[in-house]
Amino acid sequence: RQLASIEKKGEERRGKERRRGSPDHFDKRECDERDTMGAYKYIEELWRKKQSDVLRFLLRVRCWEYRQLASICRLSRPSRPDKARRLGYKAKQGVVVYRARVRRGGRKKPVSKGIVYGKPVTQGITKLKPKRNAQARAEEKVGRKCGGLRVLNSYWVNEDSSYKYFEVICVDPQHNAIRNDARMNWICNPQHKHRELRGLTSAGKKHRGLKAKGHLGHKRRPSERAVLKKNNQVKLRRYR
Repeated sequence: RQLASIEKKGEERRGKERRRGSPDHFDKRECDERDTMGAYKYIEELWRKKQSDVLRFLLRVRCWEYRQLASICRLSRPSRPDKARRLGYKAKQGVVVYRARVRRGGRKKPVSKGIVYGKPVTQGITKLKPKRNAQARAEEKVGRKCGGLRVLNSYWVNEDSSYKYFEVICVDPQHNAIRNDARMNWICNPQHKHRELRGLTSAGKKHRGLKAKGHLGHKRRPSERAVLKKNNQVKLRRYR
């Protein structure tokens, strides 16, 4: 009789857990989704936790290596394959990856001997901030170094007290593997020359303020200068 009462209580407890949605009771479909998570998803989750022991050690060792190399160097493969593939990288001919470093901090005014011959309001030299972000400046360095390539996108890989390091994905517009690829040959058109210098990449649109949507960005499209000219233009309607 005692054994039967214990089994009855156990069944009641299990029934309550099922009704409550206990973690012990989950759908078989959810279990299959967990089992089929790919390698890129694991890498992505690993890079989400940059303060973990694994990433802190990895970034510290890699940053030491980056400091020994040149400011712009070509890589055989991306350091973050999951991030590179999300930004358009393909492991095929005509697609290359460069790593560039940019100095952190503000931007001094580039004037000779620190003298600005003008009004006192424009005589500041230090404590000035750059208009473009560090990622856009890294894309510009690579774009000027490799003039025959087109900059597709870029992503952050490391930083220390003095530099930030970015990997830039570049595409060769003259390669047949790119020109015959229907998903990638848009970048071969001439209007995409040096898109990194004109703020057309993702990092460039960010420092231009074009990531904002709705009423927050209606004074930034197509650009702040165009909106300023439009709003300050004298328009005299012709009398008819």
